[in-house]
Amino acid sequence: AEAGFTSAIVDDPAALAGTGLAAVAATGTASSSGSAPASSAAAAAASASSVAAPRDLFGLPGSGGDPVLRLVGSVLSLKRLRAGEGVSYNATHIAAHDTRIALVSGGFGQGVVRSLGNRVRVEIGGALHPVVGRVAMDVCVIDVADAPVAAFDEVVYFGGTGPARDALAEWEAASGLRAAELVCALGLRIPRELTP
Repeated sequence: AEAGFTSAIVDDPAALAGTGLAAVAATGTASSSGSAPASSAAAAAASASSVAAPRDLFGLPGSGGDPVLRLVGSVLSLKRLRAGEGVSYNATHIAAHDTRIALVSGGFGQGVVRSLGNRVRVEIGGALHPVVGRVAMDVCVIDVADAPVAAFDEVVYFGGTGPARDALAEWEAASGLRAAELVCALGLRIPRELTP
């Protein structure tokens, strides 16, 4: 992903293979013997038994599978924040001590729902850091303290193989939405990438 843009990345397109989706397309077709199509009830039963649930298909929380989707952004800028200073709209976060914050790409315009402000963490450089203040339209503010974070570093909101791998579960708890709803909220303003 280019610096400054948030992307939804399918890390393992092969994970989608063999999920039974082909069985859905095949229901109701004639058998190889040329007989009439299967009954609707039989086709539905065959389809239901061979199609993976979305939670399992995409490795959403509770599935036990590996996530196939990763939401990433990048660090846009960094600055010092002094004790007592507020962050974001209506200063919903007040720094308890001197710290350093990062402005990162990705906000409610990209599907990072507003209720996540002050409640979830993102991964930067292999470590989790809290989102502080309200989620804005195109950006979030992250408290990175003294971690070795620099402009253009990748920010992982959820997915991947690092500490944010299962972050969608944290998003579910913070927002009251299901993981499938959160994934569907990812806006059309972010590019989608398939990676091998």
